[in-house]
Amino acid sequence: MKLFSVEEANALVPELRRQWQRVDAARAQMRRLAPEVKLASENTGGGGTAYGVLYANALDVFMTSVQGLLELGIEIKDFDRGLCDFPHLRDGRVVYLCWQKGEDRIEWWHDTDAGFAGRQPL
Repeated sequence: MKLFSVEEANALVPELRRQWQRVDAARAQMRRLAPEVKLASENTGGGGTAYGVLYANALDVFMTSVQGLLELGIEIKDFDRGLCDFPHLRDGRVVYLCWQKGEDRIEWWHDTDAGFAGRQPL
């Protein structure tokens, strides 16, 4: 497990924003296409659909972006909120630095078992 300093976590915020934009766009496209893909699959007995390629491309972007986020060493907690945790050593114990989409920088932390509701200012 990688442990982040506050400075290291803050340095990743621009990359988090880029990756979350890709994740959000891919998820939106998959949600839009899912009914068409499902309907086509049911009507053709699984024979495919013109929307299938678009859906597969969106899924690829989603998976690649999520993998990119995970490779940074963060933990994804909520896709809808764009909520991420960074393992961090605070007072001799591992806690999480907490960031969500829309925040300019890392300003919160919480115990590993507390979750978002237990966020405290740095």
